[in-house]
Amino acid sequence: MPSLTGKRVIVTGGGTGIGQGIAIRLAAEGAQVCFSYHSSGKGAEATLGKIEKQGGKAYGFQANLEKMEEGVGMVEQAIQKMGGVDALVCNAGPTITRTFLEVTPEIWDRTHNVHLRTAYFCAQAAVRAMKDGGGRVIFIGSVHGKATLPTFAHYASAKGGLEGLVRGLAIDLAPRQITVNCVAPGLVEVESYFHDNSGYRREDAARQVPVGRVGFPEDIAPMVAFLLSEQSSFLTGQTIAIDGGQLARLAFQR
Repeated sequence: MPSLTGKRVIVTGGGTGIGQGIAIRLAAEGAQVCFSYHSSGKGAEATLGKIEKQGGKAYGFQANLEKMEEGVGMVEQAIQKMGGVDALVCNAGPTITRTFLEVTPEIWDRTHNVHLRTAYFCAQAAVRAMKDGGGRVIFIGSVHGKATLPTFAHYASAKGGLEGLVRGLAIDLAPRQITVNCVAPGLVEVESYFHDNSGYRREDAARQVPVGRVGFPEDIAPMVAFLLSEQSSFLTGQTIAIDGGQLARLAFQR
């Protein structure tokens, strides 16, 4: 029997990329999945199609998570649709690169609203509906929360903030036996790499990763599935990097 049979899971940003990979994997493990998407209608259809093809059950809800109220509304809709919730995976969030002097208040707010503000209150709405014992909250962070690059300062501050949030919520929710963890992907190739960066080449990117290849959403989803399982019940307040060794390697080369 799949390890997540009977679990009701909400995934934000399930229409593309890492979120799509997570939604498909969790459904394959037996979970009932509700996911949000914003402008990726075709991607959402693809997510639903793949889940249904493997015999799973899922629902997609359109929501603009830059607006906290829409995110919370989506969570409440999903809870009503599934008759409850056992786990939330906060994955959605934009990656906007700008130099320090180019970042506007709008870019700052857009980045932090989705990655932190909406994620926080989506978690609050989900936890309110969770039963004590066995609930799970997972945030998808980034290696940028620990080490970063030029043009990522505002993004890194949001992802670093998630790690602090995870530690705090893990302590707050421990008495209810609800665990809270963060998965921090490294260089994971998603669709946006190709249309946001015309210079992206998989072979070039692979040379930046110690294991010699880029990651894919399928590399991230199994860890999320594990963190939602009963086997992870003693694991909370942690950030787990899945990065092919990127954070382990020093910046200079010999």
